[in-house]
Amino acid sequence: MTQAPLTRVPGPLRRWVLAARPRTLPTVIVPVAVGASLVRPASIEWLNTVLCVAVGLALQIGTNFANDYSDGVRGTDQQRVGPFRLTASALVQASSVRLAAWSFFAVAAVAGLVLASRTSWWLVAIGLSAILAGWFYTGGPRPYGYYGFGELFVIIYFGFVATVGTSYVQHRSIPSSSWWFGLAMGSLACSLLEANNLRDVDGDQLAGKKTLAARLGRVRASWLYAACVAGVALGFMVGGEIVIGALAIALFIPELRSAFSSKSGRELLPLLKATSMTQLLVGGALVVTFFGTR
Repeated sequence: MTQAPLTRVPGPLRRWVLAARPRTLPTVIVPVAVGASLVRPASIEWLNTVLCVAVGLALQIGTNFANDYSDGVRGTDQQRVGPFRLTASALVQASSVRLAAWSFFAVAAVAGLVLASRTSWWLVAIGLSAILAGWFYTGGPRPYGYYGFGELFVIIYFGFVATVGTSYVQHRSIPSSSWWFGLAMGSLACSLLEANNLRDVDGDQLAGKKTLAARLGRVRASWLYAACVAGVALGFMVGGEIVIGALAIALFIPELRSAFSSKSGRELLPLLKATSMTQLLVGGALVVTFFGTR
């Protein structure tokens, strides 16, 4: 299975926008919004919240470009059926993609330093670890994303760090419920990762990329997606938002049917879009609920 040829070559700007993978950006925006909404609206430190969004978006886009570069130079993306890739398409030099990745990491570092100066310098260590985790996800001699540790990265940084961290920078304290909502947010982000990995099982197996989905195979990997949905429900319900947990399960039913269907490869492309939309809906509902009860 090889990457489908482009029927229409994206323009100079659009190719970069596509490679930034906009559908993955809710994995940053939603947990930051949830973390900020754990305090009363009148008490929100808006500048700190905006800085959290800036750090998260820059890290996410930087990681997406880093993955594009690393997978492209390894030849992994030649076996993909997913979204447009800059390096694999050969429309952009690999060195330019690498520079773009580190440029966004630099933006994240600057915003993170400003945030740390306003709150706690411990955030510098967390931010540095996030940058290194973003690069070595598929970069370096032994990328951990190729050995089935992608889910751990996602749940830590797009779940606990994003949600609990944003909550902390409001008033330098951590509500106990933020850990459960961090689990829910991390599980939502993992569901997006599994939507990608389910689609790419065949290509990843050919390329030697041993994600958990590739190790399990298309049929058994469906349970990974189901486990993510279970994590979302568990986080919400133990966190005290039973209605939101039930809503999440209901919204995920069509996606679960798709994950457990016989579809594969390009047939699973809509799963990513649907999962991203569910993440936005569930996260938005939680934020509205928080604001409405404070």
